[in-house]
Amino acid sequence: PFKQAEFDIMYAEGISHASLVLDIASESGIIDKSGAWYSYGSQRIGQGRENAKMYLKDNPALLAEVEEKVKTVLGIRPPVSGETEVELAD
Repeated sequence: PFKQAEFDIMYAEGISHASLVLDIASESGIIDKSGAWYSYGSQRIGQGRENAKMYLKDNPALLAEVEEKVKTVLGIRPPVSGETEVELAD
């Protein structure tokens, strides 16, 4: 209880996936933030958070690549074939 979370809710879109990936990648060091500029490797992806978020939305392959790196850093992985999901009883 009493946990706090912040996320962007965009009109006609809902929770912004690109925003979540950008924030976590920035906190994890996957995306570098220098002043107002966001960079991924040697590529500058935007000046300011909104521009970087739009760049990720406009480049879904890059968004997927960054998201996979975020999942690796956080230790999140998809189930391996043969593993069964455990259902929790109420």
